[in-house]
Amino acid sequence: MATIRQPIVSVLGHVDHGKTTVLDRIRGTAVASREAGGITQHIGATEVPLPAILAACGDLVKGKSFKIPGLLFIDTPGHVAFSTLRARGGALADLAVLVVDINEGFRPQTVESIGILKRYKTPFLVAANKIDLVPGWRHHEGMPFVLSARDQRDSAAEELDRRLYALVGKFFEHGFSADRYDKVSDFTTSLAIVPVSAKFGEGIPDLLLMLVGLAQRFLEAELATEEGPGEATILEVKEEKGLGITLDAIVYKGTLRRGDPIVFGTAGRPGVTKVKALLKPKPLDEIRDPRDRFDSAKEVSAASGVKISASGLEGAVAGAPLRVARADVEAVIEEVAKETSVQVETQDEGVLVKADAIGSLEGLAYECRGADIPVRFARIGPLSRRDVVDAATTKDPLHQAILAFHVEVLPDAKAALQDAPDVKLLESDVIYRLIEDYSSWREERERQLEAAKRRVVSFPGKLLFLPDHVFRASKPAIFGVRVLAGRIRAGQGIMRDDGKALGRVKSIRSGEKTLEEAIQGQEVAISVDGVTLGRQVSGGDVLYVDLPEADARLLREDKGLSHDEREALDQIATIKRKEDPFWGM
Repeated sequence: MATIRQPIVSVLGHVDHGKTTVLDRIRGTAVASREAGGITQHIGATEVPLPAILAACGDLVKGKSFKIPGLLFIDTPGHVAFSTLRARGGALADLAVLVVDINEGFRPQTVESIGILKRYKTPFLVAANKIDLVPGWRHHEGMPFVLSARDQRDSAAEELDRRLYALVGKFFEHGFSADRYDKVSDFTTSLAIVPVSAKFGEGIPDLLLMLVGLAQRFLEAELATEEGPGEATILEVKEEKGLGITLDAIVYKGTLRRGDPIVFGTAGRPGVTKVKALLKPKPLDEIRDPRDRFDSAKEVSAASGVKISASGLEGAVAGAPLRVARADVEAVIEEVAKETSVQVETQDEGVLVKADAIGSLEGLAYECRGADIPVRFARIGPLSRRDVVDAATTKDPLHQAILAFHVEVLPDAKAALQDAPDVKLLESDVIYRLIEDYSSWREERERQLEAAKRRVVSFPGKLLFLPDHVFRASKPAIFGVRVLAGRIRAGQGIMRDDGKALGRVKSIRSGEKTLEEAIQGQEVAISVDGVTLGRQVSGGDVLYVDLPEADARLLREDKGLSHDEREALDQIATIKRKEDPFWGM
């Protein structure tokens, strides 16, 4: 017989907008009410039972009844965790809370989070946090927003509305109709915004009530679960003292028992083992640093978090599926292998992306596609020598980059990077920062390549012989010039405006300083072999760089040429075509 499991809720938002504080306040609300129902804190998740929610909501739930047993909050808040945690290809979370600082508004990770929610088609509501910072706002510890709003000065209420509707406008730009939650008449068409102060707990009852109400009203069918083999998603792979490698997982369907054979996803063929122990921390204990030993459980059912102890878990991958295989093990292996396969569209040319989990790898590749960054290789796991070698063999120097999200760099990869100075390793735990860092590196690399190309390729230049600046008539001739357009570089040939070659520039000087090149507007002295001043060339003459034809052809396609450089190139071509009509074409 089907029962209604608790919905899994993820919290997303920009750094410092209060994701963790919101979760802490929700836990705190439940902790304060634990005598009336309590709170069970599992590995990687915080379970808030319905009695604790009802106690926190107080009069807001008078006359209301609920079927769902509570809420299970994923305890690694953020858009990255959301991408990593998947259930059969979709989002593991049934609902999401997008936390936005009402004073700062949209920031890069806000936009990134909205994109992820759209991609996974996950229903969500907005916690407009930090209302306590609205000028003149009277905060009320733990009070529902709808009650607190009645005890505000008109100026504070108006300022809150102004900031709320600035958010409404931003959501409209991203394709959402949104409004304050108590003004929404149809939750299927409008996004609900709940004003909160996570710092003081104000509005948290409204947020909990909205989550429970929306889950019961719209997700009851999805939350129905029956007895059967457990299905889970690996949250983290950890080494625990005395236990070895363990898996923190969230069971979202069926039941997982001690002794069950399980199949789990790896970077290669799925692994198979048996559950030795199912472990949970004591109620209300800290997840990451428990005060007491874990409790041992015989079984856990959806939806819940659990630590799994078993042998042979070394190859497990965060974000991969885990299945109980009580019958046809081979069929389950094939199913897990299919779900573990990376769904990233690669191209013949592009960067190499690495991530610690399937979902985060796909999320990184998705953001790359949105930023027009082609991906050639997409892989899970630590950065290895093979990755560096593959990045180094990419033809386009602008794609000789590795975008590494939350992965270890192995010693052989560090050594390989020393031998491949052109390969750029970019590391971050924030996807959008990787995209920004790559874009900045690409721009700088383009400038470097352009500068290198300009050093190799002769560039057009137009010079005026300054008649009052003759320093030596010959062997070599030294005289002053003004660069009228383009540039002149040591080693380049120069010619008259009738095409007569005059020799090569031996050196360029400005005062006591020797220059590699002189650019438009500069007045410098040049030395030229094979010419005698007053014979082949005289003061006031206009001279040009004697441009090789192959360079002229390349420069025709160079979009970086300035207007004056292009004009000088055209004048040089006109001179050359008096003898060869097809010169430079």
